[in-house]
Amino acid sequence: MGGQLQGKGVDVENYPGLANVTGPEVVAAMREQAAAFGAVFECEEVLQIDTSQHPFKVYTNSSVIVTHAIIVATGAESNWLNIPGEYEMRGGGVSSCAICDGAAFYQKDVVVVGGGDSAMEEALVLARTSRRVTIIHRRDAFRASKILALRVMEHPSIKIRWNTVAKKIIGETIVSESADENDAMDLDEEKQFVTGVVLTNTETGEESTLPTSAVFVAIGHTPTTSFLENIVDFDEEHAGYIKTVERSTRTSVPGIFASGDVSDAIYRQAVTSAGSGAAAALDAERWLSEEGLGNEQAEFESELLAELMADGMDKNESGGYNAYEDAGGRMTGMKESTGVEL
Repeated sequence: MGGQLQGKGVDVENYPGLANVTGPEVVAAMREQAAAFGAVFECEEVLQIDTSQHPFKVYTNSSVIVTHAIIVATGAESNWLNIPGEYEMRGGGVSSCAICDGAAFYQKDVVVVGGGDSAMEEALVLARTSRRVTIIHRRDAFRASKILALRVMEHPSIKIRWNTVAKKIIGETIVSESADENDAMDLDEEKQFVTGVVLTNTETGEESTLPTSAVFVAIGHTPTTSFLENIVDFDEEHAGYIKTVERSTRTSVPGIFASGDVSDAIYRQAVTSAGSGAAAALDAERWLSEEGLGNEQAEFESELLAELMADGMDKNESGGYNAYEDAGGRMTGMKESTGVEL
């Protein structure tokens, strides 16, 4: 649980009310709060959803969950380079979100890998606070829109390395000061931080090393929505992103709602996803009420109470409750009998 936020080793700095907390800490707090209100967590992978009948059936890798409504909040995975050092140093200088992590590298040299609109936006954001931004692009021209590309190329703090690819991210291992020198080394106290990136020119094959404090990978995102193919409608302009109805979280299938990065190809921030999740919960609750669906236990209790009340009314119509009848039909002598027993 937690998605991209779970992988943020640096502080979350763009979420109102939070300071000096990392992504995993935010996720843990959210989970604890949800559990306090009765949320149940199943650590399973969704394989497919059967919407041919109501209630829906959600097939996971170990069970089948039956439900009236579904909120899809599986997020989007950043596309990565899959080069040595990239995975090991996520949270230690390797990132896919300049808005999230850029402030941590104030007045330092950073690298952006990519050539589309996302890469241009990342570079421009980083140029506000970083000393120098170097864009690594494998071609001799950007794929980005002309206006964004022009702004980047004219920016005094941004340098471009054309026809170049990143081959390896290098760094150094730092042991936390909290580790006791007399104790055996604890791997949990170690963390790798970026110190440079190995580059290769695609035309000459020449290899070089560029010192840097961070590498921001901006080569797109892939929504985790493959299990919904041929079930809900997708955004025609953004492949893989779920299409929602008007300004809501409703999808093309009644009872299925989309929130967060699965339907947001623009902002992709933790705070916007949280707001979208709240909207999806409200939409789902409203839909369940309109359809007369909801808590089966509450419905059962309501039906049972109605039956009991109906039985009571029947007895009243037949002359009311008679305690003597329950005592076996003895309508005389009860007072004397009771006096003898006393």
